[in-house]
Amino acid sequence: MHPDLEKLIVLQGHDIEAKRLRDEMVALPKQVAALETKAKAILGQRAVVVELIAKEESLRRRQESDVKDQKAKIERTRKHMDLATTTVQVTAFEHEIAFAQAEIGKLEDSEIESMERSEGLEAQKLLADDAVTDSAATLERERVRAAEVVAQDKVLLAAVEEKRKAVRAEIGESALSTYDRIAKGKGTAVAEAVNQKCTACQMMVRPQRWNDLRDRGNDETMMTCESCGRLLYYDPARDAPQRKTVPVESIAASIIRSL
Repeated sequence: MHPDLEKLIVLQGHDIEAKRLRDEMVALPKQVAALETKAKAILGQRAVVVELIAKEESLRRRQESDVKDQKAKIERTRKHMDLATTTVQVTAFEHEIAFAQAEIGKLEDSEIESMERSEGLEAQKLLADDAVTDSAATLERERVRAAEVVAQDKVLLAAVEEKRKAVRAEIGESALSTYDRIAKGKGTAVAEAVNQKCTACQMMVRPQRWNDLRDRGNDETMMTCESCGRLLYYDPARDAPQRKTVPVESIAASIIRSL
C-alpha cells in the first residue's frame, strides 16, 4: 500500500469524526429549538381551552341573570294580572307569563348544555396541564443535555482537529490535493475494496485492477474506483487465515489506532 494512502485512511477517519461532531453541534440546538416550539404550541393549546372554559362560565352567568330577569318579569305580570278587570287582560297576562316561562326553560336547558361543555373542557385542561408539565420537563432536560454534549463535542473536535493537522502534514502535497478534491465532491475520498467490489459505490472492480490492488508489492501507486473515483485500498488481512477465537483486525483500524 502506498504510504500516503495509509495516512489518507487515517485522515478520512478523523474527517468523518470531525463532521459527526460538527453535525451534532448544529443539530442539538435545532432539536432544542424544536422542543421550545412544541412547548409553546402546547401552552397555546392549553390557553385556548382555558379561554373556552372562561367563555362558558361567562355565558352561564348571563343565562342565570336572564333567568332572574324572566322570573322577576313573571312576578310583575302576576301582580298586574291580579288587578285585571277583564278576561282579555287576564289572557294577555297569562300569555306573557307562559312566554317568560318558556324562555326560562330554554335558558336552563342552555345552561345545562354549557355545564356539559365545561366538563369536557375541564377534562381537556387536565390533559393539557400534564402535557405542559411534561413538555417543560423534557425541554429543560434536553436543553441541559444539549449544552453538555455540545461542550464535550467542542473539546473532542479540538482534539480531532489537532490529529487532522498532524496527519495532513505527513501526507504528500499531490496525494493530499487528490484526497481533498475527491472528498469535496463525494463526501469521502477513500474506500475499501472487498470481494472485488468498491464498498462506497458497490460497483465491481475489473479483474485486472483487482489483481493490481491486491498486489502486495505495489506500494507506489494509488488506484481509484473507475465508477465513483474514490481511492481504493485492499486489506491484505482478509487473505490471511483467520481463527475463530482470534479475530483479525482490518488494516484501516490498525493504522488509526497506532496514531
